[in-house]
Amino acid sequence: MAAASAAPFTINGAVKTQAYLDGSRVKETKALIPEFCRQFYHLGWESGAGGSITIKVHDDSTPKPHQPIVMSPSVFQAECYHYLSDAAIKLYQLGLNWSTPSHGPIRSPNAVLGSNRNAKVSAKAGTRSPNNGTEPSRRCIVLDIEGTTTPISFVTDVLFPYARDSVGKHLELTYDTAETQDDIKLLRAQVEEDLENGVPDAVPIPTDGVKEDIIPAVVANVEAMIKADRKITSLKQLQGHIWRTGFQSNELETVIFDDVPEALEKWHSLGIKVYIYSSGSRLAQRLLFGNTNYGDLRKYLSGFFDTTVGNKKETKSYIEITESLGVDNPSEILFVTDVYQEATAAKAAGLEVIISIRPGNGPLPDNHGFRTITSFSEI
Repeated sequence: MAAASAAPFTINGAVKTQAYLDGSRVKETKALIPEFCRQFYHLGWESGAGGSITIKVHDDSTPKPHQPIVMSPSVFQAECYHYLSDAAIKLYQLGLNWSTPSHGPIRSPNAVLGSNRNAKVSAKAGTRSPNNGTEPSRRCIVLDIEGTTTPISFVTDVLFPYARDSVGKHLELTYDTAETQDDIKLLRAQVEEDLENGVPDAVPIPTDGVKEDIIPAVVANVEAMIKADRKITSLKQLQGHIWRTGFQSNELETVIFDDVPEALEKWHSLGIKVYIYSSGSRLAQRLLFGNTNYGDLRKYLSGFFDTTVGNKKETKSYIEITESLGVDNPSEILFVTDVYQEATAAKAAGLEVIISIRPGNGPLPDNHGFRTITSFSEI
């Protein structure tokens, strides 16, 4: 006997069934959203994190006012869903009914924490420490990578040489893919700008040449860019694709400072959102934290920012991040970096800033005015 079909339901005033939602019209419309996102991203039309795409399902059998709508939640909406889910879980753990506000406010943190009155308690106004002092409230922590979570030597002595030595082989093997063609297009645009600005060692990349002419030109530019340690999106995007091969083949494994995993786990347990902001592409960042000497650490991270939000030494980049994270006040974000210019830019945007002192990091100016740490355990 065939199973009974699911009961019909109403969408925009029209009665529909699950079979309709599983049908070709809805599926085709849903497939358009990621495709549009991909196209818009590659065209450079998406620079922030708050956009959303909404498409109406074209169905002549249903009047337009009643046609279903398919939408992609923005980062802000998704973040809100995440916060609500976390809140519901925590209320449930406290024995409170998350579905109704009738339980009233939680007035006594000690009632929740039990007899451990020395524990730190996070609150909107700040963090109360055992000595009754008040520290700034932190909803989010944004971390740099190189010189902060990872030794500079790993980047300069392992990652960069791997990308430099592998770029020609990578281009040969993947030349005809849409991804590599997009990488070349982005690099070509950057090189054209470099040539106009008189950047040393920039080599024209042919637009209509054959593969044998284009690849050597790309390789020459990439080698020069890596040597100059340029923090540009076109280079970082290609490097990310090259490193992906290295991580997938187990040729690469990220070195993380010993204090980092424990700190990430602690912040995660406290409900503090942790993000990464690096000049490396978001793909590269996910690869780095997904393949470390401490395993996959991405479960502790809430998101990644790269140079598509702006240069790390520019204040407007941190304003963009602040708006993306949706905090009430920039001071609710702690930014940790090893670079003085980045610290200055973040501070100008209103963020709390700590400078990381690690082996191999560059010197800081005298009287720089920032708090410094040598381990995340100090945060």
